[in-house]
Amino acid sequence: VQLQASGGGLVQAGGSLRLSCAASGRAFDTYAVGWVRQAPGKEREVVAAISRSGDNFYYADSVTGRFTIHRDNAKNTVYLQMYSLRQDDTAVYYCASRTPGYDRYVYITPRDYRTWGQGTQVTVSS
Repeated sequence: VQLQASGGGLVQAGGSLRLSCAASGRAFDTYAVGWVRQAPGKEREVVAAISRSGDNFYYADSVTGRFTIHRDNAKNTVYLQMYSLRQDDTAVYYCASRTPGYDRYVYITPRDYRTWGQGTQVTVSS
């Protein structure tokens, strides 16, 4: 599978953005997917992940209640809806995937993922 992330941009604090991760190649519904971000000078962190079944989720504490991940397998796309953005959400956001061992598994550390898309920059201004 190949992944393409899009939807980043410049937004004011308190604003919203929706990121998209479009997949091509092998059956997308066989993959668990995550959104991973990397801020300048910081390590990558998984901010949200979704199982291949689409009914199990993970959110980092820092984004819980503000970000929502969902997938549309018919469109081979996973979305990250981001609300109430803060300056510390500024980062390059990557989508990543891996075939899990069972349907409801989610991967919550960056090293778990095997396939990565290019990043999309999100910049939140004050």
